[in-house]
Amino acid sequence: MRELIVDSHCHLDYDGLADQLPAVLARAKEQDVGLMLSISSRVKNFPRLLAIAEAHENVFCTVGTHPHNAHEELDVTVADLVKLAAHPKVVGIGEAGLDYHYDLSPRDAQMQGFENHIAAARETGLPLVIHTRQAEEDTARVLEEEMAKGAFKAVLHCFTSQQWLAEKGIDLGLCVSFSGILTYKNAEDLRTTAKALPVDRLLVETDAPFLAPVPFRGKDNEPGFVVHTLEKLAALRGLSRDEMAYLTSANFFRLFDKVGVPATFRKAT
Repeated sequence: MRELIVDSHCHLDYDGLADQLPAVLARAKEQDVGLMLSISSRVKNFPRLLAIAEAHENVFCTVGTHPHNAHEELDVTVADLVKLAAHPKVVGIGEAGLDYHYDLSPRDAQMQGFENHIAAARETGLPLVIHTRQAEEDTARVLEEEMAKGAFKAVLHCFTSQQWLAEKGIDLGLCVSFSGILTYKNAEDLRTTAKALPVDRLLVETDAPFLAPVPFRGKDNEPGFVVHTLEKLAALRGLSRDEMAYLTSANFFRLFDKVGVPATFRKAT
């Protein structure tokens, strides 16, 4: 029996996955991907996401608004997020944060959303899933300021920023998650970061249906492909696939502790 692998960030409600979900989940199972966290990007679409999580024992979800959509959901309050997060299948807040690469939402709207989601994470005790791209300085500043107001759990998802931000996150108690980008030829700096961070803070993800790893780059991504990122991370750290599967899954269950540890995670005891 192989170690259980967790895809800590995917979007099972997105087109390309939702319309073939039984097959996607079956292929994930074949790769020992036994648990998936499907991430919210629009609160207005949350019912669809929650229905998927409710229908599958090994799928959980978050609630929140992606920074790209922040300006569309400025009316979503901290209290709204807290209320929705009370559902047993909702185990995190977000994804939220700052994206200055595309600037699809005004930066003040992104900041308001980021701060509201931090407040919800703090109030619920659930981890915040942070999206940050080309916004390192502001992200670090907000995290430092908000952590000083009261600690909260969080993960820097799909990490592609400079190593100093990952280290800042680690210093603040955060985890760092790596996607299929880790396997890309031009991602040497990212691999250097992945080799340097404490192994007890590492997660793996697909961000499916985006960012498929090598050898599937350019195709639609899906949870089963997370094994390729896991194997790359394992090789970088001098560990076997099963060793890295155990470590990243243990890190996930420690961070997203509302999930509980499934019986299939055989080394948990």
